[in-house]
Amino acid sequence: MALPGDITDEAWSKQLVEDAVSGLGGLDILVINAGRQQFRGSIAEVSSEDFDKTLKTNLYALHWIAQAAVPHLPAGASVITTASVQAYEPSDILLDYATTKAGIVAYTKALAKQLIEKGIRANVVAPGPFWTVLQPSGGQPQEKVAKFGEQSQFGRPGQPVEIAPVYVLLASQEASYITGEVYGVTGGAGIA
Repeated sequence: MALPGDITDEAWSKQLVEDAVSGLGGLDILVINAGRQQFRGSIAEVSSEDFDKTLKTNLYALHWIAQAAVPHLPAGASVITTASVQAYEPSDILLDYATTKAGIVAYTKALAKQLIEKGIRANVVAPGPFWTVLQPSGGQPQEKVAKFGEQSQFGRPGQPVEIAPVYVLLASQEASYITGEVYGVTGGAGIA
């Protein structure tokens, strides 16, 4: 089911959930994976507009979507959010992005504590360098894009197919005893 829209709009984010519930006949799994990343060389270059767009995309939308979805989630359901190694090892040029990714970790851990009483699990996937559209579309300077992921133990960025199984595990009942955890998929970079 394709539901295009603007998740930085609270009303639309909540409507997204209602439309998904209606179209799918309910919700068992909620994966919140949207993200905005734009590099800025210094704090002076991070405008209020930049900061606001990044927080609205990465944190506000996560909250609005989770808040609208939780009443529809049955016992045994799974919530999976996407943070980043940036939550633990922030890059100087990703000030606003790293801030939101640390916030996602804290939010999801707190949410896990709330949802456990309902039998719902909440976990975080924290990727390291993965090749996505965030990098070449302004998430990194072009000179860094050419070398993106070389600092990983594999000497390359991860590919989406290499992280998908972590989401599948956390969504499945095989992860029935896992909640409030952060799964780092960092190519060996590690998470503190």
